[in-house]
Amino acid sequence: MDRGDSPSAVICTFCGEPFILPEDEVDGNLPRVLLCGHIYCTSCLLSIECDHVIRCPECEVESTIPEGGVFSLQEDSRIIGLIYTAKMNKIKRAKNRRRNKLPSPTDMNNHTVDMEQPADIEKIERTVDEALAQAAENLAQLEHIHETLTTGLAEQVKRDRARLEMEIKQAADKASHAIQKWKYVQLNQLTKLEAQFSISQAEVCCVEERMKALGIAMQMAREVRRVPFLEQYCTLDKVLETLQAPVDNQSFNMKCITMGCGVSCVFKSEGLNQSLSLSLKMEVSNPKLLSESPPKGHQPGNSTRKSPWQHAEDRNSNFTPPSRNKFPTPQKQDLESPEARSSLLQGSSLGPRPRRRSSLSPHSSTSDLGTPDVIIEEVLDGRQEHAVPPTGPELANDKWRIHRRRKNQLFYNKRNVTQWVVVTHIVNPGHFYVRYVAEKRENEALSKMINHICCRDSSLFTSSDIVETGSVIFVKGKEELWFRANVVQVLRNGCVTPVRTCLVDQLASIRVFFIDSGLTESFAIQSEEGASESSLKDVNNHLRKVDQSVNVELSHFSPQAIRCSLKDLVPYDLTKGWSEQAQVQFQSVVGSSAVEMRPLGQDRNSLLVDLRKAPMNQSSDVPISVREFLVFIEVARFYSPVKLGRKPLLYYPAVYPKSNIELNAVVSHINNPADFYIQLVDNMESLLLSAKLQDCYNTTTVAGDDNLNVYCPVIGQAYVARFEDKLWYRAQVIGHPGGRKVEVHYVDFGNKNVLSVSDLRKIKDEFFALPVMAIHCCLSDVIPLDGETWSEACTKRFISLAHQKLVTIVATGNVPKTQPLPVKLFESDLNGPIANISELLVKDELACFKGGLKSKAAVPSGDDSTIWDPPLEPGLAVGSGDASDKKINGEQNKEQLEFQPLLKLPAQLKDLKVRVSHVNSPSSFYVQLTQYDSQLKRICEMVKKEYAHTELEDVVWKADMYCAAHINGVWERGQICSDVTSSNIAEVTRCDHGNTVKLHVSNMRPLPSFLMGSLALECTLTDIRPAGGRSTWTATACDLFSYYLTGASAVMTIKELTDERPLPVTLCCSNKMGQFVSIADFLVSEGLALRERKPRDAVVQKNKETDAQPPVSETQTDGPGGDKTNTLPAPSPVPLPLLSSLDATPTPPKPAPRTIMSAEKVNTQLYHPPELPCLGRIQISVSAIGDDGFIYARTQNAECQLEQLRERIQQSMKTLPRQKLYTWKSVLGCAVIGPDMLWYRGQLLEVLGGHVKVQYVDYGLVENIPMVHVYPMLLCDDVPQLCMPCQLHNINPVGDRWQWDAVALLREMLLNRCVDIQVMELPTDPRGPLTVELFLDGLSLSRILCHLKHASMDLTVSAQKGNSVMSPAFLDDWDVEIEGLRGLEEPMLGPFIYPNLPQKGEQFQVRVKHLLTPNELFLWPLEGSADVEVDGETLEEALNRINENINDLPQLTSFPHGTPCLAEYSDGKYYRAKLIEFTSVEPVLILVQHVDFGSDDTLPTSKLRQMPAKLLEFPSRALKVKVAGFKPPSVNRQEDVLPYSPKWSVKATMDMIDLLHGSITASVVAQEPELKVLLYDENRELVHLPLVSCGLAELE
Repeated sequence: MDRGDSPSAVICTFCGEPFILPEDEVDGNLPRVLLCGHIYCTSCLLSIECDHVIRCPECEVESTIPEGGVFSLQEDSRIIGLIYTAKMNKIKRAKNRRRNKLPSPTDMNNHTVDMEQPADIEKIERTVDEALAQAAENLAQLEHIHETLTTGLAEQVKRDRARLEMEIKQAADKASHAIQKWKYVQLNQLTKLEAQFSISQAEVCCVEERMKALGIAMQMAREVRRVPFLEQYCTLDKVLETLQAPVDNQSFNMKCITMGCGVSCVFKSEGLNQSLSLSLKMEVSNPKLLSESPPKGHQPGNSTRKSPWQHAEDRNSNFTPPSRNKFPTPQKQDLESPEARSSLLQGSSLGPRPRRRSSLSPHSSTSDLGTPDVIIEEVLDGRQEHAVPPTGPELANDKWRIHRRRKNQLFYNKRNVTQWVVVTHIVNPGHFYVRYVAEKRENEALSKMINHICCRDSSLFTSSDIVETGSVIFVKGKEELWFRANVVQVLRNGCVTPVRTCLVDQLASIRVFFIDSGLTESFAIQSEEGASESSLKDVNNHLRKVDQSVNVELSHFSPQAIRCSLKDLVPYDLTKGWSEQAQVQFQSVVGSSAVEMRPLGQDRNSLLVDLRKAPMNQSSDVPISVREFLVFIEVARFYSPVKLGRKPLLYYPAVYPKSNIELNAVVSHINNPADFYIQLVDNMESLLLSAKLQDCYNTTTVAGDDNLNVYCPVIGQAYVARFEDKLWYRAQVIGHPGGRKVEVHYVDFGNKNVLSVSDLRKIKDEFFALPVMAIHCCLSDVIPLDGETWSEACTKRFISLAHQKLVTIVATGNVPKTQPLPVKLFESDLNGPIANISELLVKDELACFKGGLKSKAAVPSGDDSTIWDPPLEPGLAVGSGDASDKKINGEQNKEQLEFQPLLKLPAQLKDLKVRVSHVNSPSSFYVQLTQYDSQLKRICEMVKKEYAHTELEDVVWKADMYCAAHINGVWERGQICSDVTSSNIAEVTRCDHGNTVKLHVSNMRPLPSFLMGSLALECTLTDIRPAGGRSTWTATACDLFSYYLTGASAVMTIKELTDERPLPVTLCCSNKMGQFVSIADFLVSEGLALRERKPRDAVVQKNKETDAQPPVSETQTDGPGGDKTNTLPAPSPVPLPLLSSLDATPTPPKPAPRTIMSAEKVNTQLYHPPELPCLGRIQISVSAIGDDGFIYARTQNAECQLEQLRERIQQSMKTLPRQKLYTWKSVLGCAVIGPDMLWYRGQLLEVLGGHVKVQYVDYGLVENIPMVHVYPMLLCDDVPQLCMPCQLHNINPVGDRWQWDAVALLREMLLNRCVDIQVMELPTDPRGPLTVELFLDGLSLSRILCHLKHASMDLTVSAQKGNSVMSPAFLDDWDVEIEGLRGLEEPMLGPFIYPNLPQKGEQFQVRVKHLLTPNELFLWPLEGSADVEVDGETLEEALNRINENINDLPQLTSFPHGTPCLAEYSDGKYYRAKLIEFTSVEPVLILVQHVDFGSDDTLPTSKLRQMPAKLLEFPSRALKVKVAGFKPPSVNRQEDVLPYSPKWSVKATMDMIDLLHGSITASVVAQEPELKVLLYDENRELVHLPLVSCGLAELE
């Protein structure tokens, strides 16, 4: 007897007792699973339960017990199956032995004397069985004892090792503490050493200043040497003078430097084995001069002087050994010789090295330290194709530029000559002009100077002045501003060809080049013939002269426009040259914002550059190359190859499953049997990913957000692409077929597609978290028939077998991620694998096995006979089941041939296939049995044929009567719910569907008795009740239930057959993975329902009854001969364990063993708090804005440290640490892998399921990141966090918390920007926020927020804290001259006067002026308001008088909502109106309402006039009323409806308009909340009755 055959072989690990199944008289001790996954027996769980909570003895994870107690915990079906299988094996062998013991008749006659022998054999077998059972129990006990001893020994060793380690560490810590205390005392004494080296410090400063000037000159010389064109931008003579200036060593006092102060530290140690003795002391001796002791190893011909960059780094270090500061002696070095100078220059700077920001000159401009975010500049758009100016950047005076930039030279060196520019004018991609962003302030100053000069009379041309080609003049441009320009071409009156010089009064036209923008423009001089004065006046209107004194003033300003050309770019069609589309596309991508310019060379008078536009979103740092964009849209091409400088963003590769493990999957795409893709169905994250993609990108597409648009796709880059079904999916660009098309590979499905670049979007960081979902696979055991290529027939057959179907896969090997995974593929259903697809292909002679494999290995075999034993007599059961199934199907077909108008439930009440036709709630829904589909179709055809041409009959309809109802153009069976009243509207229940509709009696006919009945069954879900203690279902539960079930196919089991309705049932539906799920369980899991409480005894009794049944239920059916045969029931929709048959059918793969990973306890500390600045004014760089309004920023020193920290982190983290299961409760500081696959330092804020909320301590950003990207370790823990939080001083947000729109405004204004702050107060907690006053270009951010109503000033703060540092006074004390300013030109008018409303019940004559819907309209009372006079004239007279002189009224300039105005009507006259809203911005259109008529109109601002205040004294004439007594029809049979009110048809509206002509009388019904009236015609009848009689309306 095997161990697996004994029920006691499986024991509880806590008590050592075996698991026992419940018998008839014995309570069972079943295995139950805790939430942590560990399994214990029921007795142990009852003993350790406390307050409905069980703490796991192994992992100490607490599990909350359900309402039913321990008995409600989930039982472990695997262990129960093992015990039950072993028990059934024992019963089976006992039967086989009894069958073998029965002798044949011949043996009975021949051996009658041996009848007592079977009894002895049976006794021996029973004894052996008992002994084996006892041995199995003994073995189990010995194994338990062995496990206890080994576990105890390991725990004892572990405990003692931990104790000794702690004692050793404590002793070492005490010694270390004593050393640190001595070190602290001695280091404090070193602060007095600085005073002894004051002379040396002064000499060092002098040398540093000289080195700094020399370093700048060397860098400038290198740049000129590399790009000779830059010679025009610097004073080369001064640079050469600085470089060649000799070093006078006599001017430096070298004797002041000593080798040291004479103080030294001595360390002695004795013994390092069992004992340790240390000695530390300070010795003092006399210092020695440098001349007395030359440096060791010094060579006369070598210079040890460092470059300026090295000295800058040495100055920033905290401690420098004395040997590093030694200088060569003057006696050993001859600095006067040219060879020595050359050696010194070559050795001092071998190449440019990046400098820290802290080493910049304190006089450098802080405004130039940050890259601009978005700088809007005016782009002069003049598209003269033949404009080839004779000048360019070669005319720029470099003296001024280099003088202004000398202090910022280090900044440009740091950028490696990459500069920010604004494109001012574009002729074509090979000819355009840019202007430096850094020169913006100088450009503004130049513009002010030029406009000031042009205001003088001395700048006017006189008749004696001459205009000469090549001279500089002032020209009026846009917005009445003056600009500098060079004269390009001059035409004189009467001459056709250009001239070089011309008198001003003879000038016909002039062509100029704007040297500060690059624009070329022509001006024609308008003058009368022979009139020189008019010509001179027109010249002075456009041109001004530049005299000698002005030239001197302008000589300090070099030309601002630099001519450039995109390097290596030529027109797409060389024969046609640059197209206009190239210029337009170039302008569209560059726009008016700042772009990054990288000089690449020089071609005559143009710089060869590349422009890169900054990315729109912060998640991506890949800029847009203008050259690559123009090439991609096929308006240009490269004539030399260009390599990309950045690596594309890639997805995480797909996770390949382990070998020999059975998994369910769906084949998503097939190319051939050796190239297809699958998706694992147990991955629910793919469904969430798809939903999030649609929500994100559909929202941005509708909103017109251009930040995610792709201009130039990069091959290999990750994007989001739209498929043919208009849904968004993750994709990767794999090719550029041309025509603005891209070829993409959908990484989550495997298919490829060619689409337009407009269907491509940038991918956000959050969609990089999941790896690729589609796994690339190939069939492992088959090859093509010819051994090379797969035939089309084989691929089609493979697609029909597997495409978009649930299959079972088994990986057969491990391969690299770049190769397809070899797998075996099996057709699958709810019960597991069915057939090997490879075998089917071989059977159809479409493929062949590799190496002569046989078809016997259809499914991986395994030795599972002890676990998956067949049931009793499976062969007989299956055979009889087939016969019975055939008979049942035959009987059902015979029954369906008979006409059954009424539903009859089958005898078998389990696993009925139904279709849900209508849902009210989980307690009331209707289903249709699919076996009655033919009956339903037959009934529909009979009803249609019966009532196709019938006439309306006069029938008195009562409740519960059957009828034929005409619903949606189809005749159906119905049943009336209630008696029909005078409205002739009946409420009818659809007999075959269950829902209720309202119909007019004209759509109903009597139903004959032979058609009466219903095929829809009303049901209710059992075992659940509404959540929250409610007696009725919530709307959420009903909506969710209806959303998933309406029209769905399901499997239903009737719990109890009664005559009452609804019928109690259980319902199971298939989910997207092909698994059947109980709807009741689904509602419970969603928190919308609760389980019905049942007594504990009933649960135990039910378990006993269930466990007492055999594993295969038997149903008695009549065989062909009338005998009773056992048949298997219909297959259950719930997946069952696979059973191996008696024949040689293949067995399923062995299930993966259960593994329980224990979490590793990790404890990390926070990073050190940031270094806080002192009180006062500093400059910071804003990196993030929190949702709570905190501003996260870094100081300039922290910016410098950040660059070093990033390099240090990336160099130290070369590989990924091993991923483990951690406990995150005690983790504070951590390491994070960012979306760019770089390491960052973070702080753990919160654990959210499989994600954690992390804050980047050096940036301030907060993100939700998957746990696999977070590691509980500290990176560079000696460096404090570089980002500090700040809060605004003296300000309170609206609602005591920052609203989302205020946070969005802060992010727009501050992110990635360098700003000035005034530190007002330091926090008591070093990790707390600084209280600051922040300034944007001199304006207080707090006052900006208060002005925009996002916050209010806290006036109590300044009074309470008098010692706070106040903001600069000049920000508030502005000297603004307001004298002579005009007041508001447009008076502010009040609202219109509402007329006096009639009293309730009062009748009065009216005239309808405007109709919205049949029951909403505007009318005029014919008496009262029309007779009102103001100053002796009525409203009509006043309007007629105003319309006669309408042009005298100014146009409307202020447009608040509800503003009174005069609006032009279609008849050309102006009437009173009020503004409603803006309907369009380009062009500007405004929706207005004519207050005296009620009609609306959309008008431009040119048709709106300011209304005189006198017209407000007239009350508005039109009254908006609602007509009472009728409402829209509940069932609208009209196709044409009002678009703004779909309940009303167009026909009803037109008929109502016809009814309102004539004499109409109104009667007030109600005044609140709106004015309601009844309208009567001239016959004193209600006007709406004809609409009701025609079915176009219903009585209210």
